[in-house]
Amino acid sequence: MFRLLVWGFLFLLGAGLALGVSGQDDRRTAVLLEISGAIGPATSDYVVRGIRQARDDGAEVVILRMDTPGGLDTAMREIIKEILSSPVPVATYVSPAGSRAASAGTYILYASHIAAMAPATNLGSATPVQIGGMPGMPDEPEREDRSRDRDDKKEEERKEGEESAEAADAQEERPAEPRRGETPMERKVLEDAVAYIRGLAERHGRNADWAEQAVREAVNLTATDALEKNVIDVVAESVDDLLQQIHGRTVKMEIGERTLDTENLQVVEIEPDWRSRLLSVITNPNIAYILMMVGIYGIIFELANPGNIFPGVVGVICLVLALYAFQVLPINYAGLALILLGIVLMIAEAFAPSFGILGFGGIAAFVLGSIILMDEATLNISIPLIGGVALVSAGFFIWILSRLFGIRRRKVVTGQEEMIGLEGTAVEDFEGNKGRVWLHSESWSAESPVPVYEGDSVRVTGMKGLRLEVEPVAEQTDTNKGAAT
Repeated sequence: MFRLLVWGFLFLLGAGLALGVSGQDDRRTAVLLEISGAIGPATSDYVVRGIRQARDDGAEVVILRMDTPGGLDTAMREIIKEILSSPVPVATYVSPAGSRAASAGTYILYASHIAAMAPATNLGSATPVQIGGMPGMPDEPEREDRSRDRDDKKEEERKEGEESAEAADAQEERPAEPRRGETPMERKVLEDAVAYIRGLAERHGRNADWAEQAVREAVNLTATDALEKNVIDVVAESVDDLLQQIHGRTVKMEIGERTLDTENLQVVEIEPDWRSRLLSVITNPNIAYILMMVGIYGIIFELANPGNIFPGVVGVICLVLALYAFQVLPINYAGLALILLGIVLMIAEAFAPSFGILGFGGIAAFVLGSIILMDEATLNISIPLIGGVALVSAGFFIWILSRLFGIRRRKVVTGQEEMIGLEGTAVEDFEGNKGRVWLHSESWSAESPVPVYEGDSVRVTGMKGLRLEVEPVAEQTDTNKGAAT
């Protein structure tokens, strides 16, 4: 009987272990991360932490479902570094239909171990946008000179008859040379981007020539064309279809190769937590700019009215959040220096009024600094927002100036200047032109160049120390003189 119990216990224990192992197999997961909208610091933070969580949880694969117009170069490179060093294979999937992987999205797609797209999606336009000229501006003089030289050469060749019409037509149809950049800075940025994306393409055996063309000429491809040109690996209708198609594929990891086992995976989506959502909000350049303005004015109001506490607390919190946002955004330090100068001048105006010189100088510096604050063309501050802030600041200082001019026109009510012109009453007959008068509910020592009698009304004309210089009110002096006669 005892043996039966032992064997029964062992049987149940083995069954439990088997069920546990089976349950563990059933919990094999694929982590899904969502990249939607412009890629910035919040996006890179979310993706990096998501990939690391997938590694800690032992996920089989990470899927980046993407729909982006591009974004910040530094954020893109942080994501790519994490993908390349990840022990968990990463599959970037441009989805749903109508989505795109433009600019930074194309780089991330090339960096991933699996590149996939849904039908009716596209990728490309990977040219760094900051190297382009300002809209509506004429071409550079060097380009104009080259164009003029070409025109002169064609005219000369036409006159001399050295080339036939067929040769000229063939020359016109010759494809343009690849874009190299017109200035040293443009060439530097462009060649760096080309080398970067070619390196990513070569790592995973994808079409490096088209990748270079996407950077130099900003060309695009649909999902079907991208598959034909070996730009991507898979065209999938859904996430489940993607997992089914990549099962058994071998991908190149940081160390060695790995065969994907993506059958019967449970897809677990990791959504941005409160930290990522907060970072996404405050790293919006416009929000960061507003936070900075609220912080500045809060501190100004607190310093101007010590003891209010609330403006100072709100101002400090907003200013710290703005400084954190600027720390992760592409800041132009010349613009930041102008903003700080503007802040100093505006605070100086509040404490040492200069009738607008400091205040409006501070506004001008602040506006100029705001315009050039962000280096990236995709992450800049809205011009209407800057204009609105400038108008509010100008209105604030106009109000301060109106108050100052009103105070200057107001009669002095304290001190020595306030005594001049006041009227009092003589409390005794002046002897030797000196006596005492009652003024401001006080008895003052006074002197007068003419006789003054008790009860006369006198007017203050000056002050010497604590002695008043007075004169009798004219009509009362005449009356007293008549009575004495």
